[in-house]
Amino acid sequence: MHDSSRKTGPKLCLAGSGGGHLRQLLDLEPIWGNRDHFFVTEASGIAEDLAKQNRVYTVRHYAAGQARLGKPIAMLAGAAMNFFQSARIVLRERPDVIISTGAGAMFWTALLGRIMGAKFILIDSFARFDAPSKFAKLAKPFASHVVIQSAAMAKKWPDALLFDPLKILERERPIKSQTIFATVGATLPFDRMSRAVRDLKLAGQLQGNVILQIGIGSAIDANRESVPGLRIVETLPFQDVQEILKTADIVICHGGTGSFITALREGCRVIAMPRLAERGEHYDNHQFEISTAFAARGLVEVALESDDIIPAIVRAKSKTPPMATTDPAALITWLNAQIS
Repeated sequence: MHDSSRKTGPKLCLAGSGGGHLRQLLDLEPIWGNRDHFFVTEASGIAEDLAKQNRVYTVRHYAAGQARLGKPIAMLAGAAMNFFQSARIVLRERPDVIISTGAGAMFWTALLGRIMGAKFILIDSFARFDAPSKFAKLAKPFASHVVIQSAAMAKKWPDALLFDPLKILERERPIKSQTIFATVGATLPFDRMSRAVRDLKLAGQLQGNVILQIGIGSAIDANRESVPGLRIVETLPFQDVQEILKTADIVICHGGTGSFITALREGCRVIAMPRLAERGEHYDNHQFEISTAFAARGLVEVALESDDIIPAIVRAKSKTPPMATTDPAALITWLNAQIS
């Protein structure tokens, strides 16, 4: 674990669960890179990479939606363990400023840090276009500042600060190979999508090489089911993902903003297959909301069912691939003023 204790100024706590929550904090490196800082997150490949050069603490995952999925004991046990883990971290580090993008597993860190006198800056997830996240609703009453990232949200929380980071890129698309990269994201398996991609490749309906990242805990056997032209892996270091995206033509992924943005930055054609709450794949339907919002802007194609994947690829190939990124420059300028 990297020791940044010799850096001066206020100590920053960057708190974000896996996936897009953590990736947005990484985009804010001009804020934390030269300051004394540490991360609180959930266990993931991104967290492992991050820990090579930064102080990183991982806490137990839990979410209110676990109760709706019939796992109230797991939710309560996770919340209790998370509380004690968060308390140890806050007592040990004593941050001056906490910047958090959520989600629920970061709640105790934010609350306990605030009780101990830290300034708490709440940045509601970029994934929330139309309504605040549950984390934001719970954390807003004790936040020092609240940041939202869509104009639609400003209508619901007019007292919050609006920084919309989405930026369309007007540049030439990189040269691509026939590679298809399918990813379930950094945290949870998504076997319905993984099986669909695997079966399409085995049936000869996906051309070129397919790299399928299935997540830890998937029912698919990565060692047994990989065949020529199909590489199946549980997880990948974030640097490896970035290298794959440089040449991948098509990305098939869950409905996560982190997966969308990293693929769109590299000019990949993105097929979104959101996890659905009614199938027990997530705690709510925010991935469906994210996917449809990005589709409405012409940035991704949506495949709700396995049979929708090939038509979505055909649609994506029929047009010039859009390129987009998130540009946090305005938010960084504002954060610098708050932290100095």
